[in-house]
Amino acid sequence: MRSSDNSALLIVAHGSTVNPDSGAPTLAHAAEIRRRKVFARVECAFWKEEPSLRDALFLFDPESIREVYVVPNFISEGYFTQTVVPRELELNGRITKRSNGQLWRYCEPVGNHPLMTELLLKRARDVAPDVDPAETSLLIVAHGTDLNENSAVAAKREAEKIRALGKYAAVLNAYMEEAPLVSDWRKLTETPNVVVVPFFISDGLHSYEDIPRLLGIKARRLPSRRRELNGRLGSRPSLKEIFRQNPYAIDGRNLFYAPSIGTDPGVVDIIIEQANAAAKS
Repeated sequence: MRSSDNSALLIVAHGSTVNPDSGAPTLAHAAEIRRRKVFARVECAFWKEEPSLRDALFLFDPESIREVYVVPNFISEGYFTQTVVPRELELNGRITKRSNGQLWRYCEPVGNHPLMTELLLKRARDVAPDVDPAETSLLIVAHGTDLNENSAVAAKREAEKIRALGKYAAVLNAYMEEAPLVSDWRKLTETPNVVVVPFFISDGLHSYEDIPRLLGIKARRLPSRRRELNGRLGSRPSLKEIFRQNPYAIDGRNLFYAPSIGTDPGVVDIIIEQANAAAKS
């Protein structure tokens, strides 16, 4: 997308009232896009944090900003992208024209972009740069359950795409609360190396606490900080140590654990590409 002096970008995300890291990736991506000067304005809005989605209706001066591109920073289509965001932002489709003449373009979520596959591969290489992919299994982990059906489908889709490339000995989608369970990784894989990438937008209790526990690594290395994180008292550098102690030697195998995919700086390019696609539609 060419730099425009009358268009704005609004990145919308879930946010959290208890996890201080939830909005951090979205804010960081916005700061980088702001630095690139692709849009006249770049702002963020959240469902569970400030500024709220409702506040976003008043962020852009219609006299100077004629178009607003809304990019959902979500892994997949679902309740929030299909119901909550359109309702709160008063969108009536992919293109909404306000009474003041301002045009709002509703873009696809970041998780739907083809570049997400490349990002997953990059993250797997980054966390385990010296392993032979032919002796490595890659697990893409999502939440699962009926409440998160679309994210489970997205994880399966990405696993199938990467598996078709033939780069790894095995590529599997696994879940926290439905089969195939990430806790069964020892049974699901046979390779000496296993790389696990959480398919989430941000790091939080799932990536800091729940998935490591299911993998069998949390109790071995780091004390629980669930209570501190819930109370916003946890030390984020301490929590992130879980990603810095790779590999974990478990049952004679090397387990590599990556941060959530949404924290990768490459998501910036995906956000811009999703806006670019909406501009052409």
